[in-house]
Amino acid sequence: MSFVKNLQCRECGAIYPKEPIAGCSECFAPLEVDYDYQAISRHLSHDIIQQREKNLWRYRELLPLEQEPVVGRASGFTPLIRADRLARALGVERLYIKNDSVNAPTLSFKDRVTSVAINKAREFGLQAVGCASTGNLANSVAAQAAAAGLPAYILIPDNLEKSKVVATQIFGARVIAVRGNYDDVNRLCTQIADRFSWGFVNVNLRPFYGEGSKTFGYEIVEQLGWRAPDNIVVPMAGGSLISKIYKGIKEFEKLGLLAGEANTKIHGAQATGCNPITTAVKQRTTKIRPVKPNTIAKSLAIGNPADGYHAAGIIAKSGGWAEDVTDAEIVDGIRLLAETEGVFAETAGGVTVAVAKKLIEQGHLKRDELTVIAITGNGLKTQEAIELAPPQIIEPKLIAFEAAIGALRATA
Repeated sequence: MSFVKNLQCRECGAIYPKEPIAGCSECFAPLEVDYDYQAISRHLSHDIIQQREKNLWRYRELLPLEQEPVVGRASGFTPLIRADRLARALGVERLYIKNDSVNAPTLSFKDRVTSVAINKAREFGLQAVGCASTGNLANSVAAQAAAAGLPAYILIPDNLEKSKVVATQIFGARVIAVRGNYDDVNRLCTQIADRFSWGFVNVNLRPFYGEGSKTFGYEIVEQLGWRAPDNIVVPMAGGSLISKIYKGIKEFEKLGLLAGEANTKIHGAQATGCNPITTAVKQRTTKIRPVKPNTIAKSLAIGNPADGYHAAGIIAKSGGWAEDVTDAEIVDGIRLLAETEGVFAETAGGVTVAVAKKLIEQGHLKRDELTVIAITGNGLKTQEAIELAPPQIIEPKLIAFEAAIGALRATA
């Protein structure tokens, strides 16, 4: 049973049918799924949610499917980890990591959005799916499409990490590398979606696709005992994840599923080499000036973010802030998280940890408040960003081991 009423323009409020369309024909603003919340409130409760499988479909009334999902049964409900060692290193009291680096099937938060989009493509009877991607989305679309029995056409920038390209091709997807950055790829995908009757998950399926991100926020609230944290620090590429986490928390408040009020401050994180949204926030505007990306955080390298305007607005509205960090600080963030909590994050995770450190130092994250850091992808995908000295080689003798350990301790 679906509780979706229609699609609605975020800006002018124009109403559209539930079809694979992304933009308002009146004002060209993005469309968003609108639900019958009154009806949902009669069907959904803490008890019902907790009796269901531990995946993103435990919140099915708040997701835009008409039928039972066919793919994505393993996606979602990732760990919320109390990160005391990282908290001590950063000088705060209560810190958690929402760890989507172990999400299924492809180790990133994109498994949430593609679970919704690929199921929706099947409901619409589309013959093929595709996406414009900086890597994680490519992996996830390819995997979910294979599971759904749909051909997938994936377009990527030609400088993407090899590990992400291999992790897309292995699922049998048709992968095409485009000479240019993500914004060039995205423009081409929009033209292709207009020409062919395919479902491009982040183009003509975007209103439905984005709804999967809300489950990231639902899970944080549920895992904290139906309470919203004081702060969430979120990496930003197109800016959609921030707006959907905020929407999810507000939906729980509206439905009476939240203990107390939703006063969470949403903070945005970008790389200095691609920081159009953080620049806007610092200038206290929602006007986004596109940039040409140049950063090791390729999964965040979107110079003209589709949801940048809304992300900047939500950060300001919630009382949050935004910061960006250099490539060196990103690597330091990856290593700090790995060495304190045993979590190997991709470069986007390094961005988020390093920005959280900076926000604490600036006083935007209070040391006694409860903060959640969003880790959205796995470090095994971006190993090229880390340069470490090779391990020492020794002879298979105890005396050699003791000498090696002595040398390591002397340099520690």
